[in-house]
Amino acid sequence: MIMEWRKSSRSGSTGECVELRQDLAAVRDSKRPSVALPVPRIAVRELITRLSR
Repeated sequence: MIMEWRKSSRSGSTGECVELRQDLAAVRDSKRPSVALPVPRIAVRELITRLSR
């Protein structure tokens, strides 16, 4: 199964953004897509919850 990377709809056209993998298990910088940082799903969900308050 190939996981798709998603970028925030609020990202500008400059290409400077952080992308999340579909399964919420990794993040990467769109300027360096070959490097991904694995992140526990719970940590990403907690971040999203706190940012959306």
